[in-house]
Amino acid sequence: MNKITCPNCGKSFELNDADYADILSQIRTAEFSKELERQKDAAVKLAVTQKETEYKDELSEKEREIQKLAAQIELDRKSSEMREREALKEKDAQIAELSGKIKMSEQAKEMDIRAAVSEKEAEIMKLKSEAALVKSDTELRIKSLEDNHRAELSRKDEEIAFYKDFKARQSTKMIGESLEIHCMNEFNKLRATAFPKAYFEKDNDASSGSKGDFIFRDYSQDGTEFVSIMFEMKNEADSTEKKHKNEHFFKELDKDRNEKNCEYAVLVTTLEADNDFYNSGIVDVSYRYPKMYVIRPQFFIPVITILRNSAMNSLQYKQELAEIRSQNIDITHFEENMETFKAGFAKNYDLASRKFHEAIEEIDKTITHLQKTKEALLSSDRNLRLANDKAQDLTIKKLTRGNPTMKAKFAELDSGE
Repeated sequence: MNKITCPNCGKSFELNDADYADILSQIRTAEFSKELERQKDAAVKLAVTQKETEYKDELSEKEREIQKLAAQIELDRKSSEMREREALKEKDAQIAELSGKIKMSEQAKEMDIRAAVSEKEAEIMKLKSEAALVKSDTELRIKSLEDNHRAELSRKDEEIAFYKDFKARQSTKMIGESLEIHCMNEFNKLRATAFPKAYFEKDNDASSGSKGDFIFRDYSQDGTEFVSIMFEMKNEADSTEKKHKNEHFFKELDKDRNEKNCEYAVLVTTLEADNDFYNSGIVDVSYRYPKMYVIRPQFFIPVITILRNSAMNSLQYKQELAEIRSQNIDITHFEENMETFKAGFAKNYDLASRKFHEAIEEIDKTITHLQKTKEALLSSDRNLRLANDKAQDLTIKKLTRGNPTMKAKFAELDSGE
């Protein structure tokens, strides 16, 4: 047993060996820990002191370096400031030089601009003046055109009123004749310039039982006809009770065209004034009758021009056909002349023969001493007979023998037949 006295209260108590050893171990561990703490604190303080000394040394070294760097920076700053001042002086000099140049250039430009502005202002004033003149002239022209237009409208109104009154006072025959006169006047205005070779006259040939109003034919320089038109003019008064239709006249117009050997047929009409079909312009009614057209009076000259210009394309072929026909006619006339000559010669021979026989009889009866004359006359009779026989024996083949040109012409005529 071990006796332990408490240092605080002074009491004593006993501990067995196990407890004593445990407490003793605790005391030793606590002391050891304290010792370790003291050593650790001492080591830490020593390390701190060393580090502080090292830091102080490093700090002193850094401060010395900083001072050197500060001094170097100051030198560099001063050197840089000097270079900057020199550069600024140089830049200021350049700026001053450039400013002078710019100022001079600006002055020159300003002078040029002022001169250009003055020139433009002068041009603007000139243009304004010209524009004012043009405007004034345009206004005068517009006013003149308006006056002319009003005068023309007034004149047209007067003409309309005149023609209305004229148509109201006209007979049916006079109404038709007024349209014919209108078309004739319109054509005559252009006859000398546009249709110098053309024929345009009234159709006065009623031998076939009817006739159209006008026939137009145009010819080339060599006289070849290349276009022909039969015209029929139809007009009627507005107050006419029985209104006619255009189609009522197609058949008769086509008949007149064929009888007068015209290529085209044109009906110039004011009938069916409200019919849009006939008011649309030049109306082709070839679906009813070939090469037939219906027009209003204002298209009279245009339809002639269109058909004439269209026919000009076929002029060459018509000229060639006319030449061939002319050749055929010449050959036919040659043969006809030959037959006429043969017939006339035979007739003359018969007359001469009878006269000779009469003369011979008279001579035989009354004059015997003219025997020699009789023989001569008989000889003449024989010669005339031989001549007649030769004339009767005369043929186209014999005449064309040795003449290839005439032979070819007669061959063409025979093949054509």
